[in-house]
Amino acid sequence: MASSLRSFLRSGKNVVLVLGRRRFHGSGSAAVQQEKLFPLLHVTVRDALNQAMDEELERDERVFLMGEEVAQYDGAYKVSRGLWKKYGDKRIIDTPISEMGFAGIAVGAAMAGLRPICEFMTFNFSMQAIDQVINSAAKTYYMSAGQQPVPIVFRGPNGASAGVAAQHSQCFAAWYAHCPGLKVVSPWNSEDARGLLKSAIRDDNPVVFLENELMYGVSFEMTEESQSKDFTIPIGEAKVERQGSHVTLVSHSRYVGHCLDAAAVLAKEGIECEVINLRTIRPMDVESIEASVMKTNHLVTVEGGWPQFGVGAEICARVMEGPAFNYLDAPVTRVTGVDIPMPYAKTLEEHSLPQVKDIIFSVKKTLNI
Repeated sequence: MASSLRSFLRSGKNVVLVLGRRRFHGSGSAAVQQEKLFPLLHVTVRDALNQAMDEELERDERVFLMGEEVAQYDGAYKVSRGLWKKYGDKRIIDTPISEMGFAGIAVGAAMAGLRPICEFMTFNFSMQAIDQVINSAAKTYYMSAGQQPVPIVFRGPNGASAGVAAQHSQCFAAWYAHCPGLKVVSPWNSEDARGLLKSAIRDDNPVVFLENELMYGVSFEMTEESQSKDFTIPIGEAKVERQGSHVTLVSHSRYVGHCLDAAAVLAKEGIECEVINLRTIRPMDVESIEASVMKTNHLVTVEGGWPQFGVGAEICARVMEGPAFNYLDAPVTRVTGVDIPMPYAKTLEEHSLPQVKDIIFSVKKTLNI
């Protein structure tokens, strides 16, 4: 039941309330298992992001949101739905279509003591503002000898969506993770999105927060703890989403779900995959990856970005340079997007991005099966 429920949730259905089963275990050899139906609250990634911003806007009057269509239109993807009505024009600010301009305003506001959230309608458009992100935001704290922090969050959808072709389908995880001075976050599920966005807003460093358009409408179970206003996830800590003993799968964002789906298929063939959700690209939690590789002796990285100088390439290098290298029984395998600009045709687009079957093939190749 659990595996079918996870597959259903990852399919994109907008589930708000489903019924799950909880097992209660007694103590001793005569323990009796009881099952009790109870409602499980599920929250979409979109709503988790909205809640995080709402709570941080309420908590700290220095926080404000600016970007294209974030106010009166409730955001291009409705992530900022209701915030303009609640907080008004001074804190939820619509901007002209000028990324260089409003990103510069946001960086200046951060230098002046505010805590802006700068939304790009897509990170493809952040190229228009990359000088502000890299030269103004990322380097100022270092260049001022620690005297001038720049507490800003750049957020928006990243990576491939569907049918938007080459100029709107790039993954910028490796681009921004290459730059010292930035923290780069890439959440997968609703808990990641909520906890990491709250941490990013509270952080005194500039944070690039990479969402995924195809994940906005997907629902995930949220624990009672993760619904708390005090709930945060530390930036720089990966999470083991599934325990395994034969091979380690490391991924981020949408492709964590692909890895879990592949692991479920492989489990039926007796192959147990350990799935690591990176959550943060920079700083990268190399220790968690190494610990898993030392246990499984095999590693496959999965990402939607291009292969050259990508996140997977960095993971390969860090493992090769560290203590886990001696535990590898086979070379590390990368599953990535194809090294071409994204085609528009749907069939070609599907062949340009990692699919579950590609992960399964790579795992079997790594295990020499």
